[in-house]
Amino acid sequence: MTATRLLIVGPQGSGKGTQGVLVAEAFGIPVVSTGDIFRANIQQGTELGRTVKAITDAGNLVPDEVTSEIVRDRLSQDDAQGGFLLDGYPRNAAQVEHLDAFLGGRGESLDAVILLDVPRDESIARIAKRAEEQGRTDDTAEAIAKRLDIYESETAPILDVYGARGIVDRIDGVGSLDEITERIFAALGARGLARVAA
Repeated sequence: MTATRLLIVGPQGSGKGTQGVLVAEAFGIPVVSTGDIFRANIQQGTELGRTVKAITDAGNLVPDEVTSEIVRDRLSQDDAQGGFLLDGYPRNAAQVEHLDAFLGGRGESLDAVILLDVPRDESIARIAKRAEEQGRTDDTAEAIAKRLDIYESETAPILDVYGARGIVDRIDGVGSLDEITERIFAALGARGLARVAA
């Protein structure tokens, strides 16, 4: 079985966390979500967690060096040797270079970048709903707007880099959960990427 290396990208509220889990399960690969790693460290009260909490509480993003080091460590673990799905990383041009260098050093590269395309107002509505349901204190209107601005200015440009490599699959992120998942599977299938469990 060949390893499948994926990246899922989309604005906050695009559903990439949910879709990422479904896609990873279908391909038998772990989800490597920087957000999950950071949140777990915050809950455990680790040194990394305290650092990350102070940064995110201020509405800022964790520095590239810190994020890249965490991802390199995670991708070096045994379960990620047969492939992985990255969620939340790389989120800017510097991190793309970090990832390229790391994967290139192992003779690897990404197979596909799944872009969940969701209009900004739809993202905002979804995040507001999630904040209410989950009681997430970091999802204030100001923080949401700031994160979407950062996504548009920093993350959207990485799609040009990956687009030039011909590996971006732009998926309509509006519709039912199942509809969106099927669109992703169809796009990956068209690339010859086979699921473990259909």
